[in-house]
Amino acid sequence: MNPLRIFISSVQKELEEERAALRDYLQGDALLRRFFEVFLFEDVPAADRRADNCYLGEVQRCDVYLGIFANEYGWEDAAGLSPTHREFRKATELGKTRLIYVKGNDDTHRHSKMKALVIEAGAELIRRRINSAQELIAAVYASLIKLLEERELIRFTPFDASFCRNATLEDLDMEGVSRFLVLARRGRSFPLPEDTPSEDVLAHLNLLDKGRPTHAAILLFGKKPQRFLITSEVRCAHFHGFEVEKPIPSYQVYKGTLFELIQQAKDFVLSKIDLWTGDRSQGVQVPTAYEIPQEVVAEAIVNAICHRDYTSNASVQVMLFKDRLEIWNPGSMPPGLTLEKLKQPHHSVPANPLIAEPLYLTKNIERMGTGIRDMIQRCRQAGLPEPIIHLDAGEWVTTIRRKPGVFLTSPQSGAQSGAQSGAQSIEVLKILAVENEISANILAEKLGLQSKTGAFKRTLQDLLKQQQIEYTLPDKPSSRLQKYRLTAKGNAILKQLNQENP
Repeated sequence: MNPLRIFISSVQKELEEERAALRDYLQGDALLRRFFEVFLFEDVPAADRRADNCYLGEVQRCDVYLGIFANEYGWEDAAGLSPTHREFRKATELGKTRLIYVKGNDDTHRHSKMKALVIEAGAELIRRRINSAQELIAAVYASLIKLLEERELIRFTPFDASFCRNATLEDLDMEGVSRFLVLARRGRSFPLPEDTPSEDVLAHLNLLDKGRPTHAAILLFGKKPQRFLITSEVRCAHFHGFEVEKPIPSYQVYKGTLFELIQQAKDFVLSKIDLWTGDRSQGVQVPTAYEIPQEVVAEAIVNAICHRDYTSNASVQVMLFKDRLEIWNPGSMPPGLTLEKLKQPHHSVPANPLIAEPLYLTKNIERMGTGIRDMIQRCRQAGLPEPIIHLDAGEWVTTIRRKPGVFLTSPQSGAQSGAQSGAQSIEVLKILAVENEISANILAEKLGLQSKTGAFKRTLQDLLKQQQIEYTLPDKPSSRLQKYRLTAKGNAILKQLNQENP
C-alpha cells in the first residue's frame, strides 16, 4: 500500500522544535514509517510558485491534517486569515482526517484569532492539550495507532480472526463448508443440523468479521487460499541422501485449503517411506505397517500447518531424507511453555484458535495438548528414537528418525519374515564392521544359516543397492572369489544405530 501522507500545520517559527521532533520521530519509528510519510512546508525547496498554492495543494494531497496550535496566530493575508487557519478550513472542506493538538493549558496569552481558531476546531472535533514535544509525540502516536486500527491496517486480534483484505464470501467454497458440516456432525457431534446454511456455519465458527471472511475462513474453505496468503502452501521434497542436494528426486508444492494440504503432505511422505505388508495368517485383514507410524506422520504435519505463523513469508517444508523426516514451519513458543513442558501434560495453546477448532471438529487434532506426547509414545512402540523438536531462527523443526535396515524395499511374505529380514540387515552390518572382508558362505554361517536362503540373498542385494555394503570385486559379481565389505555409509548408519540403541 502507498503510505498515508500527514500534513503538519502550525506557525513554523513558534513551534519549530515540535515540528522537527515530530517529523524525526514519525520517520524513525519502525511501525509508523511503514504507514505514514510527513510533509513540512519548510522542507520544500525554493520554487517559482505561490506559497499559498503550495501549502493548500499539499492539504488537498494529504490523508491526515495534523494541526498544532499555540499562542501566535501567524502572518495574515488580505482576508485576515493565517496559513494555519486556511489549512484547517481547507482540510475541513475536503473531509480530511483532522488531528488537533493545543500547546499549553492557559489561553490568556493566546492571540485572539488563535483563540478563535481553537474554539472553531473544538466545536468540530476532540482536541488534545500538550505542553512539550515529548507529550506531542506520545499523543500523536496514540492517535495514529487508533487511526490505523480504525482503517484496519493493523490488528490487535489473532491473525486467523482478523478479516482477509479484499476477500468476499464469493471467494469461499460453500460446498466445502457443507462437506465439513457432515464430517463435524459425525466426528464430534457438531450441534448444527446438516441443512444449516453455509454462511450460518461460518458465523457459528466465528469465521466471519462483519460479514467478511477472516484469514481462517480463507485458509480452511477458500476456493484459492494462496491467492490471498501465498506462503500458506506446503513444500515437500524427497532426497535419496542425508542432506539437501540437487537434483531433488521428488519435489512438490501443494496448494489448497488446510484440509487438502494436510492430506497431500501426508500422502507424499507415506508414498515414499517403506511399507511392510504381512499375510492373512493372523486374520482376515492383511496387516501393514509403515516404517514411521502414519499417525506420527499425520500429527507432525498437522501441527506444522495448524500452529504455524501465517504472517511469516516462509512456508511449511516437509523433507524426507534417507535417515529422517524433517518438518519445518515458521512459529514461536507459545507463552508459558518450554520444549520440555511440551513433552509433559499441558494445556492446549493453539497459535491459531479459529483454525484449530474446525480441525478438531474433523478429528485432525485432539485439542488436548497431547499431540507431541502421542508422537513420542508411538515412535517408541515402533522401535524408533524419540522425535527431536527444536526452534531454529523463528522456525519449528520436527525431526523423526528412520531406522535403517529394518524395512527393506523388496516385498516381504509375512510379519515374521519382515522382522527377521530387518534384523538380518543389521546383523550383516555388525559382522562386516568386525570382518574386513567376508564371503557370502561364511557370512551365512556367522548368521547361523545352514544355506544361503532367498531372504538372505535379498538382504545382501538390498544392502548393495542402498550402498551400505559393496563387492570387493565389483566387475565380477558372480566370481567364486567375490566377497563383501562395509562402506563408509554403512559404517555411519551402524554408528547411528549404536548411539540410538546403546
